[in-house]
Order: sequence, then structure tokens, then C-alpha cells
Amino acid sequence: MALGPRLDLRQTQSLVMTPQLQQAIKLLALSNLELETFIGEALDANPLLDIGNSEGGGETAGEAEARDERGDAMAEGTATADQLMLEGRGEADAPLDLDPAALDIDRETGDGSALPLGGEFSDFSAGSGEEGLAIEERGGSGPTLAEHLDAQIGAVAPDQQSAFIARHIVGLLDEAGYLPVPLREVAGELGISLSEAEGGLKVVQSLDPTGVGARTLSECLALQAMEADRHDPAMARLIDNLDLLAKGNFAQLKRMCGVDDEDFADMLAELRSYDPKPGLQFGGGESEPVVPDILVRAGPKDGWNIALNQATLPRLIVNRPYYVELRQGCHDKASKAWLSEKLADANWLMKALDQRQKTILKVTAEIVKQQEGFFRKGVSELRPLTLRTIAEAIEMHESTVSRVTSNKYLNCERGTFELKYFFTSGVASADGDGAVSAEAVKAQIRALVDAEDPKNILSDDTLVDLLKEKGFDLARRTVAKYREAIGIGSSVQRRRQKKLEGVG
Repeated sequence: MALGPRLDLRQTQSLVMTPQLQQAIKLLALSNLELETFIGEALDANPLLDIGNSEGGGETAGEAEARDERGDAMAEGTATADQLMLEGRGEADAPLDLDPAALDIDRETGDGSALPLGGEFSDFSAGSGEEGLAIEERGGSGPTLAEHLDAQIGAVAPDQQSAFIARHIVGLLDEAGYLPVPLREVAGELGISLSEAEGGLKVVQSLDPTGVGARTLSECLALQAMEADRHDPAMARLIDNLDLLAKGNFAQLKRMCGVDDEDFADMLAELRSYDPKPGLQFGGGESEPVVPDILVRAGPKDGWNIALNQATLPRLIVNRPYYVELRQGCHDKASKAWLSEKLADANWLMKALDQRQKTILKVTAEIVKQQEGFFRKGVSELRPLTLRTIAEAIEMHESTVSRVTSNKYLNCERGTFELKYFFTSGVASADGDGAVSAEAVKAQIRALVDAEDPKNILSDDTLVDLLKEKGFDLARRTVAKYREAIGIGSSVQRRRQKKLEGVG
């Protein structure tokens, strides 16, 4: 068959990610406070946009015409990406596939600002700002690293001089818990010998959390290895050669440590479990208050009222009188094109924001439905939940659910939680009947540790047995991982801590 040039005519359809569609997808991942900043920038860039009150309504200028054009395009199969986005659709890996008609919005207002689940809508208002103010006040300040360490020194230091030196060193630690000042300089400032300064540092390094007072990363990790009784010669060589570990020279490290592949993998896992910046467990001052994006309250007939926190979500409108005034003054083609562009941008942004609200409410409603046990009884009733489960239940793409739950906080009667908190992995139950949430397991571990006898500290093996009696089938390594994840120390650390509390 001879090869030669020819002309072919082909007709294809494709969905293009326009800047508007990309921006709409980005809006889903923004929190209410981030969205407030975005809206402020939009107000500065578009003179037709304005902040409106909760009343008023009607279609904005050009909105009815745009809706009719969109309907015709959808019917003919020639819709653009922008029109598809306004219909709640998008491309496969980042869709906005929400049908607004499927939302059970408030039938009286029709604005979709509140969504009752499993009961009739009551007169719970998110726009009053009262809930927002109460939540903002919940941010508090915990003990700083210096305060935490200072409280332990009295029971550990062998004498008053050592305690004084240790407190001075604590005051020099950075926020990560490291000592950035040479010990010889500390001795010079206090007019003491280097050995006395080393004694004070030894006191600091014996405090909780393990690793504070270290001068290098290697020393910090070595202190934690000693605490875990894992600082054998092989581990010491590994810690002394962190530069080789960073470069990935595993073969050389295995030869230096004299271990095989299995032992080396176990050493790496142990090393990764250590905290390279132990001081960051404690605040350096007042914490930032968390302002929730979604408010959930119990409704009538065992239902739930779910609403967006309107206190941080301004309502946009098109300033129609100003649009008419500007339109009368436009006499050239360029001015008219500019005004039409600004009007289209304003209408698109309001549609995108409305779509965002409906999507967030629909996702949150399904989360509340799936985790109703938590909202009624607490963390012990948390169920294993994945993004896929929510996506399939509401017929949306998993990536959309992921964007909706990013950087969003939900406030309920039990407190304020990030939406990601409700997605937990499952743990097999001891009787083989279903699975339980990892958060429920953590709650059980904390309860067992809080109730333990100071004279009989529970080891991880004992915790495994006790959890099995409660229906949780876990390995010792898993229990240790969950225990560390919620900030509970090992049995050795807890024994020492409770001994110090007894002395105090």
C-alpha cells in the first residue's frame, strides 16, 4: 500500500479544563476563611460584584439567558466545559458531578444553605454568628515546652545546683527541644566547670519527652533508642551515620552494622518511629482558634440539622443598577465586550459558589449518616469509613469528596473536628463480625492506660490481651503504633512519669 499525504475530516468531542472549571475545582478545597479571602480579591477585580444581605433574590442580569443557552447546548450535546460545570459536571478525575435537583434543600428559602437529614428542618440558624463566636473561644493555650520540663526538674535533679543549671539550659532550648548553644558557652555564662554543665544537661536529657536537650539529630535519636532499650552497637553505628542513610547507601550501612536485610529493615522501622523534634509536641504560646466551616446540631424526629457557617461566608450579588448605569455609558465595542466579560465572570462565580455549598452539604450529610453513632454516643462508635464509600453513596467522584473534606472543620455538640477525622481505617474484630474504627481502638487504649495502676503499668502485650477481651484483634506492633499516635508513652516512660507525679 503506497504512502502519501491526504486530507481527512473528523468530528470529535472532548471536555477541556478551562480556567473557570479549574477555578471551580479549586474552590472545593478552600476552607470558609480561605474562601473569604478569595471573594475579597474577586470584589476588588470585578466592579459588578457586591456583598448582599440574606434577603432579596431573583435572577441576576443575563442569568436567565445563560440558563436557556445552557439547556439548549446540553440537549444538542454541544455544551462547553463551563456549561457542564454549571450543570454540576466535570472531567473524570476532578468532577463536579452533583445534580442540584437531588439535594433536599430548604423548601421555604430554596437557597440550599441548610440541609436537614432524617428529620424536618427546624429553625437552627447558622447566620447568627453565635455559634461561630463560641467556637472561636475554644482555642486555648497548653503548657509550653519550658513549663513542661521545668515542672519535672525538681524531682529529677540530685541537688539544687544541678536543678539551677538544668533550668538555665531549658531556657536556652529551641522550639524543637534542641540545645543550640555550645555547652562550654553555657558553663562560661554561669561561671561553672564544663563537667557541672554536662551534669545539668544530663538532667535535662532525662526529662520527658525523650530526646530534649540533644545538640544534634544523632544525639536526639540515640537518647530515644536508649529509652526504648534498642541502643545496641548496630543501632549506634546506624545513628552515627545518618548522612549515609540520607544518601540511600543501604548496602554500605548493612556492612558497617553487621546485620542482614531483615534486621536492617527492623532497625529502619524503629528509627522512623522516633521523633526528630520532640519539643514540637508542646505549644510555644497561644494556639490559633479553629473556626468551623460546617455546623451540625440534633434536629427533630432523631434527625440532624446541617448548615454552613455563614458567619465566615459572605453572600455575593451582582450590582444590577451599577451594571445598567455602566451599560448606558458604553458606546464602543471594546467597552461593551469588557462589561459583558465582567458580567459573565460575576454570574459564573456565584454559580460556582452555590455549587460548592451544595456539594459540601451533600458530602457532610452522608458523613453524618454514616457516622451517626459517633454524634450520638462518642468516639467508641466511630465506624471504618473511606472516601470511596461516601463517593459511591452520593454518586460523586472520589476526588471530589477528597477536595470537599480538605481543610474543612465540622462543629457539633462533641466539639470541632476536621472532616478527615471521620475517615478512619478498620480493625478486624476478635469475633470476626465486621470491623471497628481505628479511632475507637485508640479511645479504648487511652481508657485502659488512664485506669492502670501506677504500681502495675500495662505493657503492650498486656494491652493486646485486654483489647482482645473487648473484641479488638490486634498485633502488639499495631497497639504500639496506636499508643504512640495518641501521645501515650511506653510502659517504661509511663512508669517513670507516674513515679515523678507520686513524688510531686
